[in-house]
Amino acid sequence: MRKQRLKLSTLVIIVVCIVVLFSLLITGILISNTIKDTIHKTTEEKAEVIGKTVARSGVVQSALVDNDGSKKVQEYASDIQRSTDVSFIVVMDMNGVRKSHPNEDLIGKHFKGGDEKDALNGHVSSSISKGTLGKSLRSFTPVYSDGKQVGVVAVGVPMKSVSDALADGNKQIVIGSIIGLFVGAIGAYLLSRYIKRILLGLEPSHIAKILGERNTMLQSVHEGIVAVDKEGKINLVNKSAMDIFKKAGLKDNPIGMQINDYMASTQLPKVVELGKPERDKEQNINGLKILVNRVPLIVKDETVGAISTFRDKTEVNKLSEQLVGVKTYADTLRAQSHEFSNRLHVISGMLQMEHYDDLKQYIHEIVELGSQESGDITSKIKDAVLAGFLIGKLSLAREQNIKLSIMNHTTIPEPNYSYITHEMITIIGNLIDNSIDSLVTSSVKKKTIDVHLKYENEQLMIDVIDSGLILENELDDQIFEKGVSSKGENRGYGLHLVQQSVEKLKGNIKIDSNEASNVQFSVVINYPKKEEDKC
Repeated sequence: MRKQRLKLSTLVIIVVCIVVLFSLLITGILISNTIKDTIHKTTEEKAEVIGKTVARSGVVQSALVDNDGSKKVQEYASDIQRSTDVSFIVVMDMNGVRKSHPNEDLIGKHFKGGDEKDALNGHVSSSISKGTLGKSLRSFTPVYSDGKQVGVVAVGVPMKSVSDALADGNKQIVIGSIIGLFVGAIGAYLLSRYIKRILLGLEPSHIAKILGERNTMLQSVHEGIVAVDKEGKINLVNKSAMDIFKKAGLKDNPIGMQINDYMASTQLPKVVELGKPERDKEQNINGLKILVNRVPLIVKDETVGAISTFRDKTEVNKLSEQLVGVKTYADTLRAQSHEFSNRLHVISGMLQMEHYDDLKQYIHEIVELGSQESGDITSKIKDAVLAGFLIGKLSLAREQNIKLSIMNHTTIPEPNYSYITHEMITIIGNLIDNSIDSLVTSSVKKKTIDVHLKYENEQLMIDVIDSGLILENELDDQIFEKGVSSKGENRGYGLHLVQQSVEKLKGNIKIDSNEASNVQFSVVINYPKKEEDKC
C-alpha cells in the first residue's frame, strides 16, 4: 500500500510549530534560570541590607556590649521585621545565644542551623538552611562596636516566598510561550497558503511528477528546443537540440551560458526585447541551416523569457521533396484517369452510332500510340518508378494539348541508390511542369516539349526544351531563387527545388534561351548505376 504523504500546508504548520515550540522551550528554560538566579540574588541582597542596617543600630550594639537590653533589641527587631516583610531577624551574641526572635520563648537559647559560624568569625555570609521557622534563605552580618565584633545579625526570608516569586515568573513565561506558539501556528498557516498559491495549488509530489513528465516529453520531441530567461541565459536544451548543435560544431552543456555567447546567430534576445514571435525563419549555425520558430514566454503580461523550436532544414527539404513527388504522382494519375475517361466516352459514342469500322481504327490508333510511347520508355529506362512517372507525364501533357516527347539516346540503368530516383523525379517533373505552365499561357501555335536523356560514364544528361516564350533576361540570375517567378505571386518554388536536387546529386544546371531553341534546361548529374547492372 502506498504511503500517504502529508499535504504541504500541514507539513509547513507542523515544522514551524515544532521550531517555535523548541525555540520557546529553550528560551523559557534560559529565562527561568536567569529569573531564579536574579530572585536569589535580590533576596540575598535584601536580607544583607536589612542585616547591615540592624547591625549598625546603637540599640543592638549597646545590648550586645552590655549583655543586657534584650527587651529593647526584641522590640527593635520586631519593628524592622514587620516593616521589611522578612521571616525573622535574630540578634545573637558571640556565643550564638539569641537576643531576639519572632518566638520570644526561644530568646536566650542557642541559634540552630550551624551556618552562622562564618559570621561569628567576622565574615558576611548567606545560606539556605532549615531552622525552627522552617527552610529559609539566611543572611548573616557581623555586629561591631568600637572595632570589636560583639555579635551577629541573622535575617531570614522563607523559601516559600522565593518559590512563589519564581513560580510567578515561570507562569509569565508559560503564558508568553503559549501566545508565541499560537502566533507561530497562525503564521505557519498563512505561510503555507502563500506558498501553495505561488505553486498554483500543487503539492510538491505533484510538482515533481509534472516536472519529470515535462522533461521526458521535451527530450522525446523530435524538434530541437531551447529556452532562455529575460537576461538571455540558457535554462533549457533538449536532446534533439544538442544533436543539432553537435552537428554544427558547438560545445556541450550550454545550460547557464548567455545565448549570444553560445550561438552568435540567434535572435532570441530580440524576441525577449520586443515580445513578438517569429515563425518559419531560416538560421545559419556554422554553415548548418535550420528552420526556426521563436516565441516569447509571457507570464501575467510580463515577458519572462523566450523559447525556440527548430529542425535541420535538410530534413524539412526532404519532406517537402517527398510531398512534391506525391503531388506529381497524384497529378499524373488524375491526368491518365481523365484521358481514359474521355476515350471511353468516344468509344461509347461510336458504339451507339454503330460506326464499328471507325471504332476499330480509333482503338488501333490508341493501342498503337500507347504501345509505342510506353514501349520506348520502358525498354530504355530500367527504373520502373521513373518510367511510370514519365508515362504519366505524357498523359498530363496531352490533357493540356501539348506534345511531350521522351527521347532516350541510350539505355538508362537503374540507379544504385533509391534516393536518386526521388531527386530525378523532382528534377524532371518540375522542369516539365515549368514548361507546361509556360506553354499553357503561351500564344504559340505549336506547343511541344522535348526531353532528351543520355547516360555516359555514370553521368546522366537531361535536356528539356520547350517551344514557349523566350526567358526574360532580367530573370536569368534569379530564376532559381525561392519565390522568384514571372508567372505571378506564390510561384517560383519548382526551379528552386530543381536546383537543390541537382546540388544534392553533385551536378550542375544551365539555361539557354534563343530564337532557335526557345528555352532549354540542361542538367548533368552523377548517376551511379546499380551494382548488378555493372559489367
